Amino acid sequence: MTGAYVQPIAPVGGSLAWSALVAVLPLLTMLVLLAVFRLRSHSAAGIAVVVALIVGTAVYGMPVGSALSAGVEGAVFGLFPIMWTVVNAVWVYRLTVESGHFDVLTRAFGRISPDPRILTIVIAFLFGALLEAVAGFGTPIVVSTVVLIGAGLPPVRAAAASLLANSVVTPLGVMGTPILTMSRVSEIPIDEIGPVVARQVCLLAVFIPLVLVAVIGGWRGVRETWPVALVVGLAFGAAQFVCASYLTVGLSNIAGAVAGLLVLVVAVKVHPTHREARRAAAERIHDSRRRVVEAFAPYALIVVVFLVSRFGPVASLLSNASLSFPWPGVDVTTADGDVPTAETFTIDLFTAPGSLVFVAALLSIPVLKVAVADAVRCFVAAVVQLRWSFATVTAVLALAYVMNLSGQTATIGGFLAGAGVAFALLSPVLGWLGVVVTGSNTASNAMFGSLQVAAAQQSGLDPTVLVAGNMAGGTTGTPIALQNLALVSSVKGLSGKDGLLMRRIWPLSIAGLAVLSVLVWLQSTSVLGWMVP
Repeated sequence: MTGAYVQPIAPVGGSLAWSALVAVLPLLTMLVLLAVFRLRSHSAAGIAVVVALIVGTAVYGMPVGSALSAGVEGAVFGLFPIMWTVVNAVWVYRLTVESGHFDVLTRAFGRISPDPRILTIVIAFLFGALLEAVAGFGTPIVVSTVVLIGAGLPPVRAAAASLLANSVVTPLGVMGTPILTMSRVSEIPIDEIGPVVARQVCLLAVFIPLVLVAVIGGWRGVRETWPVALVVGLAFGAAQFVCASYLTVGLSNIAGAVAGLLVLVVAVKVHPTHREARRAAAERIHDSRRRVVEAFAPYALIVVVFLVSRFGPVASLLSNASLSFPWPGVDVTTADGDVPTAETFTIDLFTAPGSLVFVAALLSIPVLKVAVADAVRCFVAAVVQLRWSFATVTAVLALAYVMNLSGQTATIGGFLAGAGVAFALLSPVLGWLGVVVTGSNTASNAMFGSLQVAAAQQSGLDPTVLVAGNMAGGTTGTPIALQNLALVSSVKGLSGKDGLLMRRIWPLSIAGLAVLSVLVWLQSTSVLGWMVP
């Protein structure tokens, strides 16, 4: 079908530079409102949507009805499958809290080693990865911080460790929600993005436990525990890589957490420094083996449900419930004459990550012995807890869709493509910037995914490497994201400490960004091009 609206590339006087300056106004609006005026994310994103609609209709000439419809489509995609996944993931977490099994989990982790440095790896990194897999959106940071403070760690160090540990798990978190979003806005299949992200992020994951040990125990802590920290990082990164590359992206963090935990259990038994500490910790543990198994059951059920859904006959059966249809009111073609895939809306009722987590949650209710009424109350509480996340995610995706379908993103991409192959260095910077101001890898992907593709195509670069670079760069922005700092500052003992945390962490954030920028650039060349599948 031929679209009634053709996206212009340079609508302002035929100048790509001036057109890009106008096209970037919605993004600049959101960034300034967040960083300078400190508006809440949903308010800043909502105002940015209005600016995008004005630019799209007044400057680009997109029909008002089409622009509004594009925004509505983005918002609906934000609700399903994005927030549907998040709500059910948080529901699983709340069920474990309601049944008392969350405390059993934390005690089980503490039994491994009471050494605060090792305990930080267990709780902030491994357990945090597990929480990121099923909850995300700041939940692992807050929960890990609270647990570490409860274990006796100083509040600022506990928060810094939780923020840093959460960084490398965000691109593959919440059952693959960030990659699902990037796939949608970039039009690149998930199975192509996942392996490339794994080849960027998993390298950093290897060293995160060493960084955490340094934060908690200084260089002395590194000297005393580096063998344990290093083998845990290697196990985590390897399992995360294998799962993202060859199995399913949504379970990557769970695979990494399980592998890291298994290796850590063996390592602390072998390492002489931790043997006596483990014996002392064992004396304080009174949970039965059955309670511990029950506590881990919801996460095991999520893995089982996902694996079963991938089984041939089951996958074919579930795919029959998928529905695709042209989104009403959106009739667009690109300057090259192509029809954007965003014109077609797809609903995967039974194969969506959120639906699979929902099934796992239902199966967990009897295992955790939660009454039906209490389970319903937990679900409602999850929705209420995420009410502002609903507003933020739907607004950011509405912004992305309006900018993408009107042609604003293509204009910005065309301008940045003028940097040529050097744009590969800027790719992670965009992801970093998006996460710093929104606090979400998912939101950053929605903002910059199409821009990365447009710039890559016009620069002759591999778009998959750059969209993965956007996600990888976002990992280094997570520890200093304004939203995340605000979240931890609400924890007892950390009120007003967000500025202190920012000053302590930002050098690590910038260093990680520099490393990833060089890595992505080299992957776009023949030097490390062999790393890309």
